[in-house]
Amino acid sequence: MTSYISAVNQIVKGQISQIPNLVVYGENINNGSSLSGLTRNLEVPDGSRILNVGNCEATQCGVGFGLMLNGLNAVLFSKQLDFMLLGMEQMVSTYTNIRAYRELDTLGSFTIVSVVCDQGFQGPQSSFNALGDMCSMARVPGYTITNAQDSALVLKSQLSAPGFRFVCLSQRLYGTDFLDLDVLYAADDCSVFQYDDGEDATIVCFNFSLPEGQLIQQKLMNRGVSSSLFSANYVFPHNWQRICESVSRTRKLVLVDDSKSISLWAHTMLQVLTEKCPPFKRVVVSREDDVDFGVSPDKLHVQYDEIMAQLGA
Repeated sequence: MTSYISAVNQIVKGQISQIPNLVVYGENINNGSSLSGLTRNLEVPDGSRILNVGNCEATQCGVGFGLMLNGLNAVLFSKQLDFMLLGMEQMVSTYTNIRAYRELDTLGSFTIVSVVCDQGFQGPQSSFNALGDMCSMARVPGYTITNAQDSALVLKSQLSAPGFRFVCLSQRLYGTDFLDLDVLYAADDCSVFQYDDGEDATIVCFNFSLPEGQLIQQKLMNRGVSSSLFSANYVFPHNWQRICESVSRTRKLVLVDDSKSISLWAHTMLQVLTEKCPPFKRVVVSREDDVDFGVSPDKLHVQYDEIMAQLGA
């Protein structure tokens, strides 16, 4: 099978080559390792440009919003999400001002494609794994790349869509086989993807936890329990009707979220579903509130046998 990073690079290359009036930029995106393979061999249409820029994230964001205001398409590639925190003032204040006076369909596009350092052992300056927190502060959509089908749909529909958004990759998954799951349902805004439909349980994955969610589904299947499998992106306002229908039918819900955040998108979904659905059993798989900020492993620890027991499987 193709590795995660090689497959994403091919999808990115294909989409970048088709976007007109495009400025692609970032630090060493076509030099050296090309962001560990993410931006290798990019080509842009005639009249578009690829720029290597300096280490100045606030300026990078300002340039992106300026290009967007002038009707152009901008894609900023960032080596890690931690660095983009330096541009949050632009994302929160500048973009809020833009939206106060301009309709999105009158704008060009600005997309930040960034790597989330979730591999572990890289130190506290390279450990920010809370895309949802950034999306919440700026009130912008964010998409995580987890498998072949939804990656292609996200990059095709969102990379040059009017307005601003994040698209993030998992460094932890770089060398793994790229998941290739059938998509039964994809929301028009790529907020929700469904990969399987079952009668006994509903599994919803957030951030980069789809491999863990898929393993939970397999373990349930081995016990004769069929389950629906979903993933959800950070899109506001949310439309979780499809998931609500599944939970109303199965009456068992597993939420898996590997974000390093105290305010999880999974908790927001749980609140919404509790209000809208008949009573159901629920299991939330997430990190403890207290995380190690030093040099430490970053993989979410999942107690699979405990989940099976809580679901009565």
